[in-house]
Amino acid sequence: MKTVIITDGKYRSAIAAARTFSRAGWQVVVTQTREDTKTDPPVFASRHVSERRWIDGAAADAAYPDRLLALTRAYARPVLFCVGAVTLAAVSRERERFAQSCDFLIAPPDVLDALNDKETVHRRALELGLPVPREYDGAPDRYPVVIKPRCGEKFGLKAADRYRIAANEAEYAAALEAMRRYDDAPLVQECVAGAGMGVSLVLDGAHRPAAAICHRRIREYPIAGGPSACCESIYDAEKIEQACRLLRSFDFVGIAMVEFKGDCILEVNPRVWGSFPLTACANSPFALRYAEAASGTLRNNPLCDYETGVRMRFLLNDALATLQLLGRGRLREGFAGIGDLFRAREALADRDDPGPLRAYVRAAFRGVL
Repeated sequence: MKTVIITDGKYRSAIAAARTFSRAGWQVVVTQTREDTKTDPPVFASRHVSERRWIDGAAADAAYPDRLLALTRAYARPVLFCVGAVTLAAVSRERERFAQSCDFLIAPPDVLDALNDKETVHRRALELGLPVPREYDGAPDRYPVVIKPRCGEKFGLKAADRYRIAANEAEYAAALEAMRRYDDAPLVQECVAGAGMGVSLVLDGAHRPAAAICHRRIREYPIAGGPSACCESIYDAEKIEQACRLLRSFDFVGIAMVEFKGDCILEVNPRVWGSFPLTACANSPFALRYAEAASGTLRNNPLCDYETGVRMRFLLNDALATLQLLGRGRLREGFAGIGDLFRAREALADRDDPGPLRAYVRAAFRGVL
């Protein structure tokens, strides 16, 4: 039986990955560092997890790569599926050592750093002739604008705190001052109209697309700008091609989500992204394609190999987003949110695997998550 080691079980994405691999006949091992969570991660309650492995210390510890490497050696050439960004970076720095005991697709540190740098991505997209928002070197001549540090994740900022929107000069000055706490020269870009969209890809060792899934954002929480609370699977061949061109130009391998707003490329998340559970809801073999590409067993496959039109929500986040919309008088959007209580699939729910959602809700109400 093939084995996959899924790291960072505290993240919701680990649940979707565990279910996908288990249903395809894999032995699923999930890890979690003891100091990075206050309780058992919800994925540990899944019947699809074969082994639950605690790792001492934190993922940021200098000794963490050695601890994770020792665990991989306990299995016969497993596939390593890194969920957390800290683990991804740690394995990236030690790619040669990990390659001796397991299979994975992870880009070198300089490639990850470049893709996490919004200014670098912006310049490369311009060079490739790909659409990007207008960027201001000084004070903008029109509003609204978005102000953000080059790499908000590096400072430990939550997604909703990684940018500010300014509608006038006064708001611009305040936002610029706030972002300068993290970056002396934050990016200032036009605020692009249009729906948010993500193109997520697996690029194999030859930089070829092994899997793809696209989604559009329906609601965010907070509604002023934050992570997806509700999203829908779609297919957009043109944006897949643009995302591939951008990632290939960096010699990228592994998992990445290229974020679009309207027709413009905003940024790249070179890792498992927040709405990854949509892959399971839309019956996408995304995680399996990653494993096949990592282990050299991938065969030719169509990129549109998932259900489109599947709407997924994170129950608690989407309920809060819906309440915010109603409270601010955006009744049409708020009632649409209520309608999605019956239409959209809950990201963590599964009729045959109810444990993770129950564990997540209990932890959320205890204030653990």
